[in-house]
Amino acid sequence: MKIFLIAGARPNFMKIAPIARAFDKHSQINYKIVHTGQHYDKNMSDIFFEELGIRQPDYHLGAGGGTHAQQTAKIMIGFEEICENDRPNLVIVVGDVNSTLACSIVAKKMHIKVAHVEAGLRSFDLSMPEEINRMVTDSISDLFFITEAQGMTNLLKEGKSPESLHFVGHVMIDNLFYQLEKLKEIDTARFPTFQFKKTQKAYGVVTLHRPSNVDNKQSLETIFETLTQISKTLPLIFPIHPRTRKNMEAFNITPGSNIELTEPLSYMEFLNLWKDAEFALTDSGGLQEETTALGIPCLTIRNNTERPITVTQGTNELMGTSREKILGSFKKIMNNDWKTGQRPKLWDGNTAERIVALIFRLRW
Repeated sequence: MKIFLIAGARPNFMKIAPIARAFDKHSQINYKIVHTGQHYDKNMSDIFFEELGIRQPDYHLGAGGGTHAQQTAKIMIGFEEICENDRPNLVIVVGDVNSTLACSIVAKKMHIKVAHVEAGLRSFDLSMPEEINRMVTDSISDLFFITEAQGMTNLLKEGKSPESLHFVGHVMIDNLFYQLEKLKEIDTARFPTFQFKKTQKAYGVVTLHRPSNVDNKQSLETIFETLTQISKTLPLIFPIHPRTRKNMEAFNITPGSNIELTEPLSYMEFLNLWKDAEFALTDSGGLQEETTALGIPCLTIRNNTERPITVTQGTNELMGTSREKILGSFKKIMNNDWKTGQRPKLWDGNTAERIVALIFRLRW
């Protein structure tokens, strides 16, 4: 049985890593890691793969940047060549990036089975490129590994056969628990953010990158005004996305003096920060889930989420870009009046093992 695991950016490797580690326990599986090169990340060094407990990618397509169409096309061309020369029985794609879409299309047209991990998530917002990637990938996949009950409901409404749907939990949470254990072995004093964390006993963490938040001057100004107000009570640390920094400079936005801006952080360094934060303020999908898993309050600067269980069961709430709502929620957090939340069903660190067991049972 030959399987290709597809990853296009650093967060994708967090999702395939638990599956790769589970595959390593079974000699019957010959798997290859395919890195499409969708994003270049200087933090993806040898130590990155060592910390994940996986080997270096077997194939690297080097797709790089460009428009959505250019990037998707480059990935498709490169992946088709690999599949022609080293044909797998199954292609596993994760998440909702362009690599997920591109590789699933290529595999399907070559009559190779496709499994989608994190299937069925929907924001119902077609202005988000990720939503289009999710919908198209699910429309042609053969096997669906689902993180939460709403994903099952969405796919059944879209006409998928119940036999192809498997509620298994979340591989990102598998990896979170794995990395938390690895973090105990690391000397965190070597992290550039060590001094901030040592000095500030209580703090909040911020991440922002979505175009709807950072490309619009009024939205970004409102967000920073709100952050500055919060930082008068609680210091904030903000690993800033290049897109966000560029727009801050273009819009002449100056952060408050109690907001610490840093360069983008490695996964382990960022985990070391947010796991002990009072709250996270973000527009990231992954951080909504991870904070829910650890019971940390999360304020999401979006009007919708494709991960509704983080709101209905977890510690996440949608804020939009409302200054009043964000400040009101921050006040609740500071007054210990935030909802406790609970870890969703099957977010227990064993999702990858369930996926591998299903692949064996289905003999793909």
